[in-house]
Amino acid sequence: MIGRFLEFFSRRGAILLALSIFVGLFVPPLARAMRFIVTPTVVGLMTLVLLRVDFAAVFAYLRRPGLVLWLLAWLMVGAPLVAFAGVWLAEQVGFSGPLGAAFVIVATGCATTSAPAFARLVGLDAQISLVGSVLSTLIVPFTAPPLALGLLGIALPITVAGLSARLLLVVGLPLVVSLAVRRAFGEARLKPHAGAIDGAAVLLVVLYGVGVMDGILATAIARPGFVALATALGFLCNYGLNALTALAFAPFGQRIALASGLMSGNRNMALYLAVMPSDSEPDLLLFFALCQFPLFLSPFLLAPVYRRLVTPQRSP
Repeated sequence: MIGRFLEFFSRRGAILLALSIFVGLFVPPLARAMRFIVTPTVVGLMTLVLLRVDFAAVFAYLRRPGLVLWLLAWLMVGAPLVAFAGVWLAEQVGFSGPLGAAFVIVATGCATTSAPAFARLVGLDAQISLVGSVLSTLIVPFTAPPLALGLLGIALPITVAGLSARLLLVVGLPLVVSLAVRRAFGEARLKPHAGAIDGAAVLLVVLYGVGVMDGILATAIARPGFVALATALGFLCNYGLNALTALAFAPFGQRIALASGLMSGNRNMALYLAVMPSDSEPDLLLFFALCQFPLFLSPFLLAPVYRRLVTPQRSP
């Protein structure tokens, strides 16, 4: 029964993710209760993602240094520079405000931890998504602070030491647990439960989506115009980076290009929300939270697009 329940989450993952943020938005007590389990859900999600990853395919990507270096250079340097250029052009024609800086800072973020799960939901390559997610998280303390300071004059409180402890928790621990489970049960015994594992991953992302909406409804009631504008800008940032990245990676093939685009649009704002001090610019923190809307809606909105674009792989 539990297996069938989890497989249902796997089959309906896109719509359940979309519904989760609206449940969190319109049921504030539930969002407040779920907020305290955000970190455990991230750890559990990474463990489940690693149980489903084809490590042979991951290592195959790592043996393509040109692709990996271009991926990291684009995600962590190229995309922020493109975002900054777009904001600068907007300011030249009279559009300015604090959201411009927030737009650029979002582009400096690493790929979200859930990138492999999202890729699997929409039929894209989960392995390249794992490579991009983990490696971009490793280098974000070396790229994001100097870019934010140099382009915007904003000091991001992201340090190598501070991020190392978080990485040990959200990547190191899941890696050890997933390898132990694989060794204990074996690939042959885990394979029939692939749908249930995917469903469990979706369930954890759903819980995270509910919790991350804590406080958003009250802000939307108090400042409806600003919240609407910030949300629209969040969609532009997410789907704009997605499209530009897919074009930038077109020479590497359709599946890599589309998976890289999805990964580039879905940035890990939870990391910034966790490390930013409480006296940070409130509008900046609010924008990071509102960026969860395009992130959680992306599987639901983009899955039909990917189904039309992705050419089915033929069996050898």
